[in-house]
Amino acid sequence: MKDAYSLILGAIDSGTYRPGDRLVESELAERFGVSRTPVREALQRLETQSMLKRDGRSLIVATLDHNQLAELYTVRAELEALAARLAARHATPEEVRVLAGMVEDDHKILGDPQALSRANRRFHHQIHLASHNRYLVQQLDLVHRSMALMAHTTLAAKGRDTVTLDEHQEIVDAIAARDGDRAEAALRRHISMAFETRLKEEARLTGDIGLIE
Repeated sequence: MKDAYSLILGAIDSGTYRPGDRLVESELAERFGVSRTPVREALQRLETQSMLKRDGRSLIVATLDHNQLAELYTVRAELEALAARLAARHATPEEVRVLAGMVEDDHKILGDPQALSRANRRFHHQIHLASHNRYLVQQLDLVHRSMALMAHTTLAAKGRDTVTLDEHQEIVDAIAARDGDRAEAALRRHISMAFETRLKEEARLTGDIGLIE
């Protein structure tokens, strides 16, 4: 059975708890069927990791500001690009086939942003594993944990889903060709386009809020 920390983190990652949501110790204990002591310890740990923040006496799921968002994407681009380069060098034929199969399967869920978002995480994690570098995988796990603090997926933006799968295919093709330079470049472009899309969506949402009177 998962511990309280993993259960709460999983709930944040899945969107059950979203940025700004208040987490109540007693409610979490009841929801997950655990005692309050491990829940309290898990909340303290998540606060230390900046996944939660204080709002008066309450703990809420943290929200990333513009600068944090930019910093996160910068680190993500560097680490993901390295993972793609290493995957082109170390991925087994079986791992390459799995990546190719993921892209093919994901065409079946176009139009479902949440399902695509989950599939996208699995695809990137598979690249991380294919790098065959445990320390890099650990660091990328931390980065992707922070990605859960984003309120929405860019895959909901018009046209972004099909473009994303095209970008994924380009990355897989480069890894399959054992072309580290091309795999790294393709991954960097992919993250750059995702960041640009997110900035456009954030600007649009902020603009919409500003028009409310």
